[in-house]
Amino acid sequence: MKLRLSLITPIALLVACTANEDTASEENASQGPGTGTFDAIAEGEVVHYTGTEPFWGGAAGGGVATYSTPENPDGTEFPVERFAGNNGLGISGQIDGEPFDLTITPGECSDAMSDRTYPFTATLLLGEEQRQGCAWTDSQPFSGPEAP
Repeated sequence: MKLRLSLITPIALLVACTANEDTASEENASQGPGTGTFDAIAEGEVVHYTGTEPFWGGAAGGGVATYSTPENPDGTEFPVERFAGNNGLGISGQIDGEPFDLTITPGECSDAMSDRTYPFTATLLLGEEQRQGCAWTDSQPFSGPEAP
C-alpha cells in the first residue's frame, strides 16, 4: 500500500499544477490583447508637440501629422500610424523620405524657453537625429502663458 501512495501523490500534484496553469492561461487570454496598453491619450485626440535646439513642432491626429521648423513655419503634412505601447504612444511615418518616429510618454516637461509646463515628454527620431521636446492634448493642456 505504501508503494501505491508514493506513486499517486506525485500524479495528484502534477494534475493540480496543470489545472492551475490552465486556469492562469485562461485568465490571461480573457484579458485580451489590449491589456496594459497606454491609454492616457484617447484614440481620437490630437497630440501637439514642440521642442527646442533646434526649434521644431507640430501635431498628429486622424492618421496625419505636421512637422514644422523655423525654416518651414507652416509645416509639412504626411501620413502616420499610431501605436499605444505599455508606457507611451508611438507615432510613425516618413517625411521627405526620412523616418519620423515620435514617442510620447507621461511626465512633467518644460521646454526651458517659456514658463509652460507640459504633461508629456516627446522624443523624436527624425532620420538619424534624435530630438527632445514636450507634448500636450486639448484635454490635457500645458499650464502657463498661452503666448510666451
